[in-house]
Amino acid sequence: MSTFAHTPQPPYYAVIFTNQRSAGDHGYERMAEHMVSLASQQPGFLGVESVRDADGFGVTISYWESLEAIRSWKANEEHQLAQEKGKTAWYENYKTRICKVEKEYSLQEV
Repeated sequence: MSTFAHTPQPPYYAVIFTNQRSAGDHGYERMAEHMVSLASQQPGFLGVESVRDADGFGVTISYWESLEAIRSWKANEEHQLAQEKGKTAWYENYKTRICKVEKEYSLQEV
């Protein structure tokens, strides 16, 4: 994914998932694509941005209307299966941060 998410005017929420991949794909890419597709169908989903470097370090930021929407996504059954696979096969380490976006601006608005 190499585009900016189209988010509304704040406030809204961001889930920042920072991670270090384990060696080998083990179905990761296919599942990652499926998770983005599935998340985009969830109520309250606003968009996603994701990058990964050559050493497997990645950051995915998903944007949500509310904390309740984030809780619902975390509780999604397919997402829970992917989370478990992440713990056992896909990640050496990860950290999830949930933030409230209170202000945003872009190059065109500076």
